Amino acid sequence: MGVQLGMTFFGTPARNTKDPLVSIVVPALNEALNLSVVLPQLPQVHEVILVDGGSVDGTVMAARRALPGIITVLQGRKGKGNALAAGFARVTGDIVVMFDADGSADPAEISRFVDALKQGADFAKGSRYVAGGGSADITRIRSLGNRFLNGLFNIGWRSRYSDLCYGYNAFWADLIPLLDLPDHKAPAPANGKMLWGDGFEIETVINCRFAAAGVSITEVPSVEKLRMFGESNLRAVSDGIRVLKTLVTEWRRARQIRRMERKLTQPALARSASASESLAA
Repeated sequence: MGVQLGMTFFGTPARNTKDPLVSIVVPALNEALNLSVVLPQLPQVHEVILVDGGSVDGTVMAARRALPGIITVLQGRKGKGNALAAGFARVTGDIVVMFDADGSADPAEISRFVDALKQGADFAKGSRYVAGGGSADITRIRSLGNRFLNGLFNIGWRSRYSDLCYGYNAFWADLIPLLDLPDHKAPAPANGKMLWGDGFEIETVINCRFAAAGVSITEVPSVEKLRMFGESNLRAVSDGIRVLKTLVTEWRRARQIRRMERKLTQPALARSASASESLAA
């Protein structure tokens, strides 16, 4: 199973679906207390990669105490998207699991995501709105906003998914190049603004790019728990507006790619028609 995009093939029919190596990527910013509780609950996997965003509360030290074998990476810019991109670049396993550090993600659900991929999905998309899913954390306003944005996503990509703005997901590592995320090592813009894809819109970017590429997507029921300690860096209104802009930007990007692919096939079609005419003559 794979995806053809231009002349590059992402995915392979020779995936290790029997006993895949799992890489868990954990972006974190000042989550020392949460990681002390969460990391010991993770299942034994190939690797756990913590991407630190410049924490000042001893996040890295707490993570190493809780899970001595953890791999730590310091992200180059700010934002969850940049952290995930830095973590993806460090992955050496077969499967990538995106896992939040605040205690809202249930470690016991990781097996659900891995099983969905082993059974044929390219992208296992967590959902709080399918049977078996739920949330103890989402507010009514955030839920309404998510449903509105999710509806726009389904219209734009002709899909029927239920939860756009959720960060608990997993996918085959051979699809990382398909995401085409900003270079995580590039310097931050001089004006202080985030690069596109560096912020909380990252989940939307990932969903849009996988959907546009036509990969096999399976929704996995997930129950979002309450954050254990500290306050979320998520800002419902400003981040919601950023997600809306992301949907528009990604829809335009997908349309431009489709146009380019059609143009690339036109010369081949013309040559084929010319050859057929010559043979007929």
